[in-house]
Amino acid sequence: MVAVIKVSSSINRILNYNENKVSQEKAVYLGGNNFPGEAADLPYTARLNYFTRRMELNTNTKRNSLHISLNFDTSEKGLSDKKMAEIAHSYMKELGFGEQPYLMYRHHDAGHPHLHLVTTNIQVDGKRIDLHHLGIRKSEPARKKLEEHFGLVRAEDRKNKKTLPEKILRPISYGKTETRAAIQNVLEAVLDRYKYTSLHELNAVLGIYNVSAERGSEGSRMERHKGLQYRILDDSGQPVGVPIKASLFYSRPTLQRLEGKFARNKITGKGQILHIKNSIDRLEAKKKGAGIADVEQALAREGISLVTRRNSEGFIYGLTYVDHKMGVVCNGSSLGKPYSAKAMQERFTLDASAGQTRLSSLELKEQRLNKIAYDLSLRDPEDSSSGIIREIAKLLDKLMAMERAPEYVSKHYTRKRKKRKRRGPLH
Repeated sequence: MVAVIKVSSSINRILNYNENKVSQEKAVYLGGNNFPGEAADLPYTARLNYFTRRMELNTNTKRNSLHISLNFDTSEKGLSDKKMAEIAHSYMKELGFGEQPYLMYRHHDAGHPHLHLVTTNIQVDGKRIDLHHLGIRKSEPARKKLEEHFGLVRAEDRKNKKTLPEKILRPISYGKTETRAAIQNVLEAVLDRYKYTSLHELNAVLGIYNVSAERGSEGSRMERHKGLQYRILDDSGQPVGVPIKASLFYSRPTLQRLEGKFARNKITGKGQILHIKNSIDRLEAKKKGAGIADVEQALAREGISLVTRRNSEGFIYGLTYVDHKMGVVCNGSSLGKPYSAKAMQERFTLDASAGQTRLSSLELKEQRLNKIAYDLSLRDPEDSSSGIIREIAKLLDKLMAMERAPEYVSKHYTRKRKKRKRRGPLH
């Protein structure tokens, strides 16, 4: 069993998230505890008002809401609702929240069985329950105790499997699922799993699942106010559909919050990069002269995605490595000089003819010009010398000629000015 605790300042947002899942038939409500009467019989507004009144007992505490998820192994899909509720009650008691009001929701939107709990840390006397290191102090001992008591698969055994998140094994296809829900599922599986130190590194992971985080164009209102939006990409990496603001998602993955993760990950996220380095070094020893397809496939077998960045001509100028096993994201240059884009192109044939995916319009014209010149050179030598020169001169004139569009001039400057009538003398 894996327990994930998230602290929030909005109980309304947490409740809405779970109630929407119920209305979409992606979750079921399993009841609650420590509410007046039967929590199952209370309407949504009554549950929300009870939480709100409890929080009003201590207005100094801003982070007063908890959203906890208990995640079970895929082999435990046979857990009944009654058994899962029993596990939840035992967990809350061990966590020190046995006397607090809490609600339980079983979700069915992932490949593994899991349960969501909603509660507050404000007690009936107005005092707050300390949340500092709650996961280490209370949750971890409770998890291990419940795994043994209920015969659950241990979290350590799950980690040894080193599997990718089952929730998003496939990239998003625009139009097949609701946009906001699809992006939310990707964000839930990526944001807390991987260690990234910039928006660029985060996008390297999100792009694998056809999602992108955007700050807006340079100088735009969104960029000036540090806004952030998410949108779906098609298979060619082009944005499709309507972008959604970060603040509209349940987890609120705004730029301000992400920047806090960037800072923390710079300290804790770069200690497991040896797996990437060793995988590349082993590949070089086995397959000298391997192309980009060979490198990508070999690294994929090691649980590493290679994300390439190309210029307008299609040549590689940057590499980002995403290690799914270790949850590490890093640019090639941060791994060291031998793993940068330039060095990798020397070690492997990354930018061979297969890497040149796009040509500029001028290059296409030059290719056509070279082909025509080659065709002309195959003619009879007696008439080719002057003919080739004339043909090439005409084509060069067309290539070098600037296409000028008529400049737009405002009517204010082109309209004829009316002559003023001279007034006669005043009498």
